[in-house]
Amino acid sequence: MVAPAVPELTEEVLHEAIDSRTDSLVSLRELGPPDLVHLVKQPLRSGGKPTGVYHHVTGVEASSSASLAAYINTLAYKEFGPSATSKTLEGTYCCYNAFSRVDMRVHAPFPGSVESYCIDDRGEKRKATDELWLETYLCSVLRAYSYADDGTGDTIRKIIGVRRFNPVTNTETEHRFLGAAEQLFFRGWQLGSDSVVQVPNVVSNHLTTGLLKYFHTTGRYASGINLFEKLRAQNVEVASLLAKVLFMGNEEVQGIRTLHEAIKQTPMDYVMLDTQADFLLKKALSAATPDEREARFRMALGCADRSTIAAPSEFGTWARLAEVYVAMEDWENALTTLNSCPMFTYQDKDAPIMPEPRDINLPTLPETRLDEIDSEPESRYSEQVDPSLLNLRAAAYRGTFKHAYSILTEMTAKIGWDQLLKIRSNVFVMEDEYREKQESTSYPKNRNASTDALRGTPDPATNGGAVEAGDKIEEDGNDGKEQEGEKAGPEGDKNGKEVESESIAQTLVPNGGDDIERPSSAVDPELVKKGEDSGSKDDHFSRLNNKRLCERWLDSLFMVLYEDLRVYTIWRTQMAQYRAQSMQYKKSAEEWEILGSLAERLQHTDEAVEAYRACLAQRFSPKALAGILKVFEKHKTSTRDTVAATIRLVTWQYRWYSEFSPELLHTVRMLIEDEGAVKIRSIIQATNLPQNVLDLTHHYAALCATFRSSGTEG
Repeated sequence: MVAPAVPELTEEVLHEAIDSRTDSLVSLRELGPPDLVHLVKQPLRSGGKPTGVYHHVTGVEASSSASLAAYINTLAYKEFGPSATSKTLEGTYCCYNAFSRVDMRVHAPFPGSVESYCIDDRGEKRKATDELWLETYLCSVLRAYSYADDGTGDTIRKIIGVRRFNPVTNTETEHRFLGAAEQLFFRGWQLGSDSVVQVPNVVSNHLTTGLLKYFHTTGRYASGINLFEKLRAQNVEVASLLAKVLFMGNEEVQGIRTLHEAIKQTPMDYVMLDTQADFLLKKALSAATPDEREARFRMALGCADRSTIAAPSEFGTWARLAEVYVAMEDWENALTTLNSCPMFTYQDKDAPIMPEPRDINLPTLPETRLDEIDSEPESRYSEQVDPSLLNLRAAAYRGTFKHAYSILTEMTAKIGWDQLLKIRSNVFVMEDEYREKQESTSYPKNRNASTDALRGTPDPATNGGAVEAGDKIEEDGNDGKEQEGEKAGPEGDKNGKEVESESIAQTLVPNGGDDIERPSSAVDPELVKKGEDSGSKDDHFSRLNNKRLCERWLDSLFMVLYEDLRVYTIWRTQMAQYRAQSMQYKKSAEEWEILGSLAERLQHTDEAVEAYRACLAQRFSPKALAGILKVFEKHKTSTRDTVAATIRLVTWQYRWYSEFSPELLHTVRMLIEDEGAVKIRSIIQATNLPQNVLDLTHHYAALCATFRSSGTEG
């Protein structure tokens, strides 16, 4: 298999890329940035000054200085020959060790001997030991999975010039990877965790996330079961990971027994309780009878509720409980639980901080040549995009906010915006209710109903104050939660006036028009004007005092959801009008891509596919094609269409120096599992595309055969 092309970024000042990486070590918080490879080259013509070029890479084996030096050698000797224009004087490979917080470096002059050492976050040089190399190797594998693209191209576009390799290509390298993971497993919490986990622990960290992703991608469940069986003997908490791999491999009975035995020893382990709740929820959704469904829902609810007690500060436990309530169609409890979720500021992956390069060279290999893909970059930059589509804030949500928003959109997809607002007014204190309460008390009149309490005078910084249009929500100290800096004011508030909760309590006309009406208040103003007897007022205020305070971040999510729905409704209304008049509805490819993402976010699958297809009709888009592929995989509609989409995505990835995407490998593996390797290879080969392009996807199929995946026998 030919290696991806080598991108080159040329430095303005020699060695400034390495110096910049050294300076950034102190600020690294996660697994670290991709590896840096720096070469010093000299033109062959006389008088040419040495120049520094560099690129980033993931997936190169970093188990020793020799393996990294070998990578440098492949680059240094690549340009030898009569057509060479320069020679390599020296090379440096930098690979971050997130366990010990040092940057492992290999320096290879030509000619000369290889030197290996490490640099700590103070910039001081230290000796590279075998233990440090073991840690570095494990970190490099985890980074390869963490920084891999999901097929959409979003990760590839974040950092320019990154070569991505598969770190585990056979059973031998798997044995090395799992051996290192076993040795360092109980130090995994030192690596940190995903942004939805508040406190990393033995079973919730970047190491366990990487291991589970590896088993999910490759289907090597037996290896995972063997690893976690050994580790469970040392710590019962590992039973939750063992159960997850057993469930992946359809060993459900054994998985249930594993959890049952472990929970008897640690009844308040929140990860095990959450694993149970997740399993029961999935079984309830696939139940054959209503009685069976209800029984499983009750069990899932009990586990999810108990996990929130075991870990009240973790987002995942509350989100799972909200998901159970949504599945049970208990909308008020779902919204109340969602409001209780602790929200954390999203911590993105560590990215390289480099000075502006003097020159960028992004070569293309002949093996990746495909006309529809090659024309993509040029056409992207000439497209016009409606500003209203560029300003959809939900597209930028990450971490806990993205997850919470998906729960909210699921509720909206099931019951509609009007009904969601009614439930919201039943659960949370609304503007008119609060104003009425103010009139009967001595509270100040400038308080916001949705973000202030009914009793007492809390600090606005704690419970939230009014939000002006365009302002950002500050990090809220309430209950020790961190709130993400998302905008809370709706667009179009030109005067910058105080935005009250009522401003988002607006509803779209059910017939799909873009007119907006205000919903009825929770308290009828006419009844308030006429006056009621004191007993009725007491009952009303009693109900009012039982209502919840809507968290400021959730208020913001309602605003963002309203804006998404408004744009979506306008689009669908215009589409219907144009079709009625037999006219073509025109949008640029970029606009279709955004509309497809919007529909997907709002869980309107058919409309998302329609928009993505319209985008692809104008130009190639990995995001649009990945969106369609996701639907193909879920519904198993057409094997040939799925293969065709996979081939193009694999080729696009390889074009941008990535020979490895876990999601695409998983797609190929599932195709082979469902249809058999012989049939899938035949479909690939029968596709009307150049052979060099087909070989790239055959490479993924060969990996499945190497790992003896289901369907590859014979």
